[in-house]
Amino acid sequence: MYFYYYDFLSRVHERLRPRTYLEIGIRNGGSLACSRCASVAIDPAYSITAELNAPVSLFRTTSDEYFSRPDPLTPTGGQPFDLTFIDGLHLFEFALRDFINAERHSSNRGVIIFDDMLPRSVDEAARVRHTNGWTGDVYSMLGVFAKYRPELSVITVDTRPTGLLMITGLDPANTVLRDHYDQILQEFRHADPQRVPERLLDRLGVAAPHRVLDSGLLELIAGTDPTTHPDELRPQISGLVESRLGQAFAPAAVSRG
Repeated sequence: MYFYYYDFLSRVHERLRPRTYLEIGIRNGGSLACSRCASVAIDPAYSITAELNAPVSLFRTTSDEYFSRPDPLTPTGGQPFDLTFIDGLHLFEFALRDFINAERHSSNRGVIIFDDMLPRSVDEAARVRHTNGWTGDVYSMLGVFAKYRPELSVITVDTRPTGLLMITGLDPANTVLRDHYDQILQEFRHADPQRVPERLLDRLGVAAPHRVLDSGLLELIAGTDPTTHPDELRPQISGLVESRLGQAFAPAAVSRG
């Protein structure tokens, strides 16, 4: 059974029941249309054709500019984001900054999802685009999480066309990635051609979408008190992921150290 990523996102919204939603890179609004809650959507060149179903604050700007504002949570009345979808510029350094900023403004029970985590070829993963379908080198985030944030629960999801990455167990107060930003770029940003691991290209160990949705993970997070500290929530998340999903894609397999 194939899951298009819109279908998976729609079901995530249904099960997680986020109070607030952030989307970076909205294009025509197809994924934004999955939201039913107060939403913030950022894209310097959006052209929405989809019918939206939630109160949305639209910002025609870059994510870097948006997060440089005095209070990025003003549109939500100060409420941090329970769910974020990152589908911005498909370059590693932008993906890294988007995650840093999104986590910083997420709730303790927040979930962040990346698009384009499973390139179908080395050409599709190139930093300099020369193909129709294009993921860029966003896949390198897997190695970053394995080395710098191993406490996070990281699940690679086998959606079409180019996969998703779901991260839970967030800690808005954690500054490790921000503190090591320059070092991380030196380690994980590389000129083309990209050395995409065969395991990633072959989607080995990647979680089937229906298994993630049926695991109870999203219901666990949705039922968590927003004031719960990340250190209390993480063991519950990791225990459920291990028992219900086994090991999804092993981030260490793409470490570029």
